[in-house]
Amino acid sequence: MTRKSKTKNKQQKFNLFEAVHASEASFHSDKHPSHNFEIILEPASFSEEKYDLYVKYQLDIHNDTEKEPHQFERFLVTTPLTLEDIPYPSPPPAHLPKKYGSYHQLYRLDGKLIAMSVLDILPSCVSSVYFMYDKAWERFSLGKVSVLREVSMAKEIHDAGIPDMKYVYMGFYIQSCQKMRYKGDYHPSYLLDPETYDWYPLEKCLPMLEQNRYACFSEPTHSIAGDPPQDMLLDTDVLDNVLILVRIRQPDDMQFLYPVYKTNLWKYDEIKEEYDAFIEGLGTEVAQKVVSKL
Repeated sequence: MTRKSKTKNKQQKFNLFEAVHASEASFHSDKHPSHNFEIILEPASFSEEKYDLYVKYQLDIHNDTEKEPHQFERFLVTTPLTLEDIPYPSPPPAHLPKKYGSYHQLYRLDGKLIAMSVLDILPSCVSSVYFMYDKAWERFSLGKVSVLREVSMAKEIHDAGIPDMKYVYMGFYIQSCQKMRYKGDYHPSYLLDPETYDWYPLEKCLPMLEQNRYACFSEPTHSIAGDPPQDMLLDTDVLDNVLILVRIRQPDDMQFLYPVYKTNLWKYDEIKEEYDAFIEGLGTEVAQKVVSKL
């Protein structure tokens, strides 16, 4: 190798788009690959194949054996979002979404579903809702692959003529949970202030998160340290004001706010556990100001 060619290689910039699409059958020129790897983006929907992957993922990764189809559908299929056209100035590449809304991004190897991202495509961001995978492919760090693909998708939509598409939302960051802290490995990262809804650099938030169970970045004196009260959940005076957004699609496609303990959802133990954690984590005052969706 000559000195000139070495210099050229050093100056060659990393291309994220090429890297994330390089292994996909529709992007490479090899017509007879050893394996066929595909990534397919489709509107969120239920299928037995997706549900089977979800059950296997919950068992292998979270040691959870009690997941019914209705739980999967409520958690990762049902959505309040409606599909709306993305106003591209000209037809975008075929692999990009044509509408805003909720999607499943399917990772298939030789036709078999090995992983799936649950995404919301919104006017300013690609929002990562959930990711699951077959443990047989764990060594390939598919979770990291999915994050890079979502970053690439947001940039590609932006470059296709949607200037407001600038971000990837990775959901909740929980400093005390090892499985959730990985989100802080990506830079730059920002956390949303719970009171002003302004964004703050993660590195400036970490000291407050380590010291408080409720951290307010805009007004540190509002932060709350110590253990939460333990007797909130059965207090109906609290639950009357902890509301969920309920959507009735038929006949009039209405949405309204309602206390969760007065709905049929309250018969499910996992719902009670979620609300127990929700109220204990935020405290009654903040929990009653937040609207949740189930």
